[in-house]
Amino acid sequence: MPLYTSQHLKIYNSLSGEKENFTPIHDGNVGMYVCGPTVYSNVHLGNVRTFMSFDVIFRYFLHLDYKVRYVRNITDVGHIVDDVDEGEDKIAKKARLEQLEPMEVVQRYTVDFHDILKSFNFLPPSIEPTATGHIIEQIEIIKKIIDSGIGYIANGSVYFDVVKYNETNNYGVLSGRNIEDMLANTRDLDGQSDKRNPQDFALWKKAEPEHIMRWPSPWSDGFPGWHLECTAMSTKYLGNHFDIHGGGMDLKFPHHECEIAQNEACTGQSPVNYWMHANMLTLNGKKMAKSTGNNILPGEILSGNNNILSKAFSASVTRFFMLQAHYRSILDFSDDAIVAAEKGYKRLMEAVEALPSINPSKTSSLDISSWKQLCYDAMNDDFNTPILIAQLFEAVRYINLLKEGKETLTAEDLNSFTTAINAFVFDVLGLSDEKASDANNDKLEGVVNMLIGMRNQARADKNFALSDQIRDQLIGLGIQLKDGKEGTSFSL
Repeated sequence: MPLYTSQHLKIYNSLSGEKENFTPIHDGNVGMYVCGPTVYSNVHLGNVRTFMSFDVIFRYFLHLDYKVRYVRNITDVGHIVDDVDEGEDKIAKKARLEQLEPMEVVQRYTVDFHDILKSFNFLPPSIEPTATGHIIEQIEIIKKIIDSGIGYIANGSVYFDVVKYNETNNYGVLSGRNIEDMLANTRDLDGQSDKRNPQDFALWKKAEPEHIMRWPSPWSDGFPGWHLECTAMSTKYLGNHFDIHGGGMDLKFPHHECEIAQNEACTGQSPVNYWMHANMLTLNGKKMAKSTGNNILPGEILSGNNNILSKAFSASVTRFFMLQAHYRSILDFSDDAIVAAEKGYKRLMEAVEALPSINPSKTSSLDISSWKQLCYDAMNDDFNTPILIAQLFEAVRYINLLKEGKETLTAEDLNSFTTAINAFVFDVLGLSDEKASDANNDKLEGVVNMLIGMRNQARADKNFALSDQIRDQLIGLGIQLKDGKEGTSFSL
């Protein structure tokens, strides 16, 4: 039987403001969409925390034996500076400042994003669509919203009429905002805008002559609105009604509010059962943000190249630090906090490494079944990683007592205990045992250097067939050799 049949997961739903029992639309299957990065600059550590929260959620669904389709997009057009409708596209602005093609900017920072997530041991999503790859789908949605009477055309641009939408729906259902208050607190543009109402948002923007990123549409050569992109990509791969939509807390309004409105105007139904929002990582008590410069880059953590850091910290230590806080809680970064996390991480890993040395006994004095269920209870309570980590440190205490001979476990219980610890530490939390990784790397380096020595001897003996065979087989394993004046080196 799948594990999810015996576990009862509760998820905090931002839409209701309550923890709710998780019931997927299709039994045994989970559809989850998470708003990905706008690739105009390097992601900072706060971004990493958001994506890490959903990486753990993805991992836990997989651990429970669900079949998961996890879609996380790349925004490569349409995200205007300051998250408004008027102004310059963030990627186009970066391209202009650096004298690059917009897609050069996109490629550079998409590769950087993937490299960073890989270094922090993220699982890749099932699908990673780009906004520019779904222009046709976005145009079709706009047509439907216009046909519903809620979208309107103005000078080649298309806008969403929130006042008209609110006559039969609730614009503000997710964020708890009242449209009358929003309109009252918004400055009137006095005819400077094509919008009917200040709160209306762009579905399609007519491109100015100098705007590089543009596509033909029935209304103008232009580009899609930022909010529309996620509606198009989520519904294309997950359907008009799916299980989970996630993102950072700062996306709740206006981005996710607008997504709900677009879906309801287009399909007549609410798109998502569970809205999930990860809270921010702060630095000096203030939100990390690329725009303000109050941030730490992942590379700075790994290198120690930042004035607030006493030294470099590994990706696994950083991951452990972040998971000590619940994903809905604000987490403040400091050198003292991550130093303390490093000590805890090392203590946990030392205990895990000691497990194989423990010998089984004829009887068990520890209730492993109850401990294991407490670990599940933590994750079933809205993915409560700090409580899970507390239970793992209870396991550390067990391991120390077992090593000292003060407690005992049968072979069956010891195997169950070991399997559970490894599952929660490595599969669910996504931590890595860096000592084991370093040891494996040392062994790999030793084997490759031995083969390089054999190849050098073959070349000296003019046995070029053997020399080429060694080189080609290493290439087949993803190991590249480079011959130079100082000898032969290799890279993975």
